[in-house]
Amino acid sequence: MTSEAVIIERLKNKSAVIGIVGLGYVGLPLVIRYSEIGYKVVGIDINQDKVDGLNQGISDIEHISTESVQTALSQGFRATVDFSEVESCDAVILCVPTPLNKYREPDVSFVIDTMESIYPYLRSQQVISLESTTYPGTTEEELLPRIECGGLKVGKDLFLVYSPEREDPGNAIYDTATIPKVVGGSTTTCLQVGVELYKQVINQVVPVSSTQTAEMTKLLENIHRAVNIGLVNEMKIISDKMGIDIFEVIDAAATKPFGFTPYYPGPGLGGHCIPIDPFYLTWKAREYGVHTRFIELAGEVNASMPEWVVSKLMDGLNEQKKSLNGSSILVLGIAYKKNVDDMRESPSVEIMEQLRDKGAHVSYCDPHVPEFPIMRSHRFELKSVDLTAQNLAGYDAVVLATDHDKFDYSLILDNSQLLVDTRGRYRESYATVIKA
Repeated sequence: MTSEAVIIERLKNKSAVIGIVGLGYVGLPLVIRYSEIGYKVVGIDINQDKVDGLNQGISDIEHISTESVQTALSQGFRATVDFSEVESCDAVILCVPTPLNKYREPDVSFVIDTMESIYPYLRSQQVISLESTTYPGTTEEELLPRIECGGLKVGKDLFLVYSPEREDPGNAIYDTATIPKVVGGSTTTCLQVGVELYKQVINQVVPVSSTQTAEMTKLLENIHRAVNIGLVNEMKIISDKMGIDIFEVIDAAATKPFGFTPYYPGPGLGGHCIPIDPFYLTWKAREYGVHTRFIELAGEVNASMPEWVVSKLMDGLNEQKKSLNGSSILVLGIAYKKNVDDMRESPSVEIMEQLRDKGAHVSYCDPHVPEFPIMRSHRFELKSVDLTAQNLAGYDAVVLATDHDKFDYSLILDNSQLLVDTRGRYRESYATVIKA
């Protein structure tokens, strides 16, 4: 049998061992899904504490239950920091971070370092899938040469695909199984194997002609959101100057049954994808002599929103004859989106840093983030304060940055001296509320 026939048969009869590298917001849901379908899964991560916790049946991600991890363990899942385990895997799925560096250029070092770590253990009759968001060409330019330098031939001995992650933490409607999966292969044979890898666990697999097409698809999805959010954020600023409620405008426009999709403004962009992915394309486009003005303009607008929120807060304090310097400010919600514990690229943190730099005394309340985590670029030694009437009244101002459903919005309104609403929770006009 050919190598592709062997791996396809193993995937079909579920005798294939699935290796998942990176056990975070993307990798761990895949662990759960492959395990519940009946595959043996090996999870690899460089964080020993995470690995130890998972092997004890403990989830460190709020929306992934401890029970689901324990069930996966009972079905044969185990986590490790040992990359040599890759040799025992028939499929290896890479789910590692792809951040930006300080110059807002793509940092694919995690992908490259992971590839270097697994390279000694690659063998024939394996499929390698990269899920990390990246610029078009990464799979062919960075992964393929490293695989083939040892003599393995992609498309004949080993099969290489790119399939962008589409996880949406906290989404109660769509999950790993129900979100369609785009797959592109380095060769047509690679594509066939890649489709087989995912069709066992995903309801709909969408094959495309190349890894570059799949990589560009992911970028388009997130750039589409970034540009539209940038547009509505700019509309918010214009509407504010004109005394118009942008949320009322959006709701009215959304009644049009065609040609309009509602996007809502906020304090900035957050999450690992939307604030970052557009810059992957702008960087790659320069190689082809293209300046992505439209995308970069949207990025500038979105990046300026935390400063806009702080300026609105300062205006409100000034009206009360208070200075931001020395004022006590409570930030409500520091996760990047409602009802999750995900802090990646959260605009709330940018707001907190700007407030601190201007001399304010900053606290936060977030029912999903009890203690401010250690982050690569941000540092606060804070714990979430209790949301009580007495606590609220003790702050000079409260900034609603992330509108978690767990917040008591009547309590917040009734007890805040000054409330800056960045999410449109308070649609009516209130003397103490500033809409930002």
